[in-house]
Amino acid sequence: MTATRKERVLIVDDEPVNQELLEAFLIGCDYDLDFAADGAEALEKVKSFEPDLILLDVMMPKASGFEVCEQIKGNPETAGIMVLMVTALGELGDVERAVKVGCDDYLSKPINKAELLKRVENMLKLRAVTNELERLRRYIDSMEDATSPKQNG
Repeated sequence: MTATRKERVLIVDDEPVNQELLEAFLIGCDYDLDFAADGAEALEKVKSFEPDLILLDVMMPKASGFEVCEQIKGNPETAGIMVLMVTALGELGDVERAVKVGCDDYLSKPINKAELLKRVENMLKLRAVTNELERLRRYIDSMEDATSPKQNG
């Protein structure tokens, strides 16, 4: 049996104090954490760190959270990564734009620790279930492929 890796959470915020706060909230959880300070760095970390969940600020240099989310969700290799936007933007138009670019959930600052932890937990559970369903779908497809010639022949 292979050892399962810890779930990975990428924290993306250009304000070090916000990164530190999110880290402090998550430090008691059994997650691997990594950090990015702008949109461009976030996209690089997606490739190297391969997160399961991204806590993504919106207003950042080099690429906004909206742009980062859109690129992640638009790429079939990364589209399954869960994205929780954590931002001070709370207008209806901001939420609608977040949904339009593929954001999985949205949390307004100031952050409530209990709410953040529950959303992170739920999003990681959803990611695990989705991954398992995809694995089973591939297995069923391979079984069908393996038996198809016998039925047709």
